[in-house]
Amino acid sequence: MNISHFIEEKILFIQITEELDHYAQEKLRRRVDYEIQRFMPKKLVFDFKKLEFMDSAGIGFLIGRYKKTKMYGGEVELINVNEKIKKILELSGVLKILNIVEEYNESFSKII
Repeated sequence: MNISHFIEEKILFIQITEELDHYAQEKLRRRVDYEIQRFMPKKLVFDFKKLEFMDSAGIGFLIGRYKKTKMYGGEVELINVNEKIKKILELSGVLKILNIVEEYNESFSKII
C-alpha cells in the first residue's frame, strides 16, 4: 500500500494505491489523521484510481476520516471510484454520508 498526498487551497488530496484493508488501514489512518490535523482542510478528497481492494476495515477508515474532517468543518469526497469499490460502498451504506464525484475539476496531476 502506498499513499500520496498534496494540498491545494485548503483541499487535501489523498491517493491510495493497491489495498485498503485491515493490514493497511492502521498505518494509513495515522498518516492521514496527521495530515488532517496539520492542514485542517475544508475538503478531503480520496482518489481511488489505483485502489484495487477494500474491505470492512476500509469502510471504517473512511467513516473515521469523515468524522475527523467534519470536526474541522470540512467535507469528504471520493473520486475515480471503480465499479467494484462503488458496490462495496453502496452495500455498506457509507454513500449516505460520503459523495462520489464523477468529474473532478481540480488538478490532480501533482500526485505521482
